[in-house]
Amino acid sequence: MSDNWTEQEVPSQRGRVAVITGANTGLGFDTAKVLAEHGATVVLAVRDVEKGKQAAARLGAAADVTVQKLDLSSLESVRAAAADLHATLPKIDLLINNAGVMYPPRQTTRDGFELQFGTNHLGHFAWTGLLLDLLLPVEGSRVVTVASIAHRLRAAIHFDDLQWENSYDRVAAYGQAKLANLMFAYELQRRLAPHGTTASIAAHPGVARTELVRNSPPLLRALFPVVAPLITQSSERGALPTLRAATDPAALGGQYYGPAGPGGYRGRPQVVASSPQSYDAAIQRRLWAVSEELTAVKFPVG
Repeated sequence: MSDNWTEQEVPSQRGRVAVITGANTGLGFDTAKVLAEHGATVVLAVRDVEKGKQAAARLGAAADVTVQKLDLSSLESVRAAAADLHATLPKIDLLINNAGVMYPPRQTTRDGFELQFGTNHLGHFAWTGLLLDLLLPVEGSRVVTVASIAHRLRAAIHFDDLQWENSYDRVAAYGQAKLANLMFAYELQRRLAPHGTTASIAAHPGVARTELVRNSPPLLRALFPVVAPLITQSSERGALPTLRAATDPAALGGQYYGPAGPGGYRGRPQVVASSPQSYDAAIQRRLWAVSEELTAVKFPVG
């Protein structure tokens, strides 16, 4: 596999359908842009439809792009959006779970889940489960789940208090949500493997310069302009691990792509290792069972 992989190595995506959450800005938009430029039909699944339309316009008249309303913090919205796509799409080749929230003050979703866990993990868990039947018949289809190096930062799956009702630590809560993203991706691959058509692959952007830092603690926001030149990369570069996971013919289910540089902060996208606890199959299975119970979504695999 190439150590200097760039978007120039993305093969033609003509005839492929890509659905990307959070695609109106940042990493999601940059991912959508490259896929559209390579001929994919792209669905921007976004909370704010007007911003989605503006993003679609920025992609240009030649791009085959549609906008789908999706609020991952509402299971009702997730179900409605999945129903819309079933009515309009014959298939999905790429389902890219990119959207997320980071470090907000404690809030809950419309269903009563802690916002980061509910949006980043449970929303995408339900979204994937409701759309998987559009991927399973498609040879070479992929689910790409975007995680974070934060899955190592004060992260654990707190089964005794998943919703942070007893106490709230925004950094630890984000770590839990991103660890859950990884564990979901790995467990999904285990369940998909017998079908032989669809792969589940994870990716992370390193430290990319996006709007996601806006809710960071004050000290981190103050330091960010100082340290950014040393440890960050552009949003376009941050999207490369996702693009490689989605399009590299050599990518395999169960792999994790991220920047190859020190700390995983920046660099060319390569296969990387996640934290030891992220590979714990017993916790993955337990998280899956709890997620099915909380979302009332059953997957057509495993």
